[in-house]
Amino acid sequence: MKTLTFIFLIAFSAAGAFAQQNFYDFVVKDIDGNDFPLSSLKGKKVMIVNTASKCGLTPQYEKLEALYKTYGDKDFVIIGFPANNFMNQEPGTEAEIKDFCTLNYGVTFPMMSKISVKGDDMHPLYQWLTDKEKNGFEDSSVSWNFQKYLIDENGNLVKVIKPRTSPDDESIIAWLTN
Repeated sequence: MKTLTFIFLIAFSAAGAFAQQNFYDFVVKDIDGNDFPLSSLKGKKVMIVNTASKCGLTPQYEKLEALYKTYGDKDFVIIGFPANNFMNQEPGTEAEIKDFCTLNYGVTFPMMSKISVKGDDMHPLYQWLTDKEKNGFEDSSVSWNFQKYLIDENGNLVKVIKPRTSPDDESIIAWLTN
């Protein structure tokens, strides 16, 4: 009987170890260093976007903010993740990034602490976003700043949007309004 109990415990533990991680399992740090549990977003559509202050696509902040102001009260949130993975285009500290976003673009959507979105030091959330075995949707790689990932109300990755696609693209608006 002890052997059977032991085998059951080992099997149960192994099953738990291989359980697929969910979007809502992640806790990230906001730009002020506070914990931001993604579980607080249950029931909302979410756009995850890696940002940079010194990029040709940086003006997308303006359209991201407009999108957030239009749909933010309709169970939608944008989360910006500053990242310095592309040509050193986000070299600033969290305080500098926060000031830049607020002063230049009036950003009110949640901004997180700077992370890595590719390479050996890729943040675990981006490992989940880019790996089909983890996200259950598709493999992708972050090709540049302002790549967008759309998460549905149930925490499922449903679309990956190229960096140059405007935040107010009709495909994004259609997703938000359906």
